Amino acid sequence: MADIIDYKIYGDDMQMVEIELDPGEGVRAEAGAMMYLENGIEMQTSTDGGMFKGLKRMITGESFFITTFYNTGNGKRHAAFAAPYPGKVIPLDLGMVGGSFLCQKDSFLCAAKGIEVEVAFTKRIGAGFFGGEGFILQRLEGNGMAFIHAGGTIIKKELTHGETLRVDTGCLVAFSPSVDYDIQFVGGFKNALFGGEGLFLARLTGPGTVYLQSLPFSRLADRLTAAARFQNRGEVRGAGGIGGDILGGLFGGDR
Repeated sequence: MADIIDYKIYGDDMQMVEIELDPGEGVRAEAGAMMYLENGIEMQTSTDGGMFKGLKRMITGESFFITTFYNTGNGKRHAAFAAPYPGKVIPLDLGMVGGSFLCQKDSFLCAAKGIEVEVAFTKRIGAGFFGGEGFILQRLEGNGMAFIHAGGTIIKKELTHGETLRVDTGCLVAFSPSVDYDIQFVGGFKNALFGGEGLFLARLTGPGTVYLQSLPFSRLADRLTAAARFQNRGEVRGAGGIGGDILGGLFGGDR
């Protein structure tokens, strides 16, 4: 049985969640997600179930250890948690969605004490090899609140029975277990080579809920890496050109 917690989400493009804990209640979070704690909240870091559970969390992209924050005071206390990159925090009431939800690895932020973070595998080998984030997903299980994070703007889609949605594999954040998840080849020689969208798309078939993100962290990282390479090349060229002549005149000229 998960603790019943209250929460408030702050921010717009760089969100954080503040959890309100009654005496004796707790919230568990990914290592490094904590932003601040009020007096009376104590941290307990462990594998939460032994080495096997710690290894399972590592497989899903989380850390080996997980930290639980308990309110040991006499009144209400608050703890806040923030995502490691710009984006939104998505609250999931697992008790209202059937007690389980599937998420891309690395998306877990925090949850009420009693929520389990398990390993889930995609049912089809194609989704495993070409699914962008790999065939390993996170399954959040329990009957309380859990919070996941994603990049950019978040879109929630409610798919009816048999309704299909094709999305970029990196833009898929989370979905109901009732949603059928598979991978589809883009098709067409020019589309595959020059479309710039990758060779495969995720195909989601309802019924169920799907959350999408507009800015996957992998896409942001690729752009930052490309910009850094371009800047480095510019600095190298500048050192031997006009910039190099100026520096030579300043430091190697007449004395």
